[in-house]
Amino acid sequence: MRFRLLLTLIPLVLLAACHSVKLPKIPTPVDLLPQSQPIRPLADAKKALIDATPCCTTFADFSYDTRLPWRPQRFELGPGSPVVAINGSRSYFLSFLLPVDAKVPYEIGVKSELVGHSLTSSSYLFAPTIVQLDDAFQPINSEDVKLCEYMGWSNSDSGAFGSIKIIDKRARYLVVYSSAKQQSDDTYWEQSGSTFSTASTTTPTTTTTGGSYKIHHGPEGVVWVGMMDRSYSEAVNKAVCAKAPQGNGVLNTLRQDVTKLTWSGT
Repeated sequence: MRFRLLLTLIPLVLLAACHSVKLPKIPTPVDLLPQSQPIRPLADAKKALIDATPCCTTFADFSYDTRLPWRPQRFELGPGSPVVAINGSRSYFLSFLLPVDAKVPYEIGVKSELVGHSLTSSSYLFAPTIVQLDDAFQPINSEDVKLCEYMGWSNSDSGAFGSIKIIDKRARYLVVYSSAKQQSDDTYWEQSGSTFSTASTTTPTTTTTGGSYKIHHGPEGVVWVGMMDRSYSEAVNKAVCAKAPQGNGVLNTLRQDVTKLTWSGT
């Protein structure tokens, strides 16, 4: 009798245990998006920057106590960040001391995150302009960084990636801000399964043909800056910068190649 009771209780215990076990969470597309700061409407973000008092009007006014990270690190730019008014632009900025022992040429990796939790018509990002300075704080090179979208398997390898090269050994300092041209431009963004929130069906109002989108550039956001590492290099190489040109089809291409080979062999 006790044996039968034991056989009856064992399945019940196992069933209860199964119900108490929490299965691992499967990441949804929205989980793959970088978790940026809460959305501030673009118009409000622009007004906040206009109302801010600039601390600097020349590159010599900046503080260069922060060394450029040896790998890209996260920086949040927005209200509370220092503001520069230079080259016809007003922008939040970062300033760095470049490594003196780095051999030129070397690369610097950059990534910008979407402002907001998902891709919507209110999404925007901070598009950096990077200025290289010599030891007298004079510009050697200024470049609006071209950002290209890459969605990886996690937050750390997803976003709008870019890079610049340091080729002049006179470069001592680095300034990251957003020029007037950058702030008025946009970044190409592909439609992909990991781009949209499953909780929302809204999409950007500025769309291009073929399911791709234009993300506005804004005055604030999260930017990652530092010496190029392997993961950033791979993301930059795989990133999508523009819509791929349409071809004539695989069969037509093969037919043309065969024709060329036939004529070359005669």
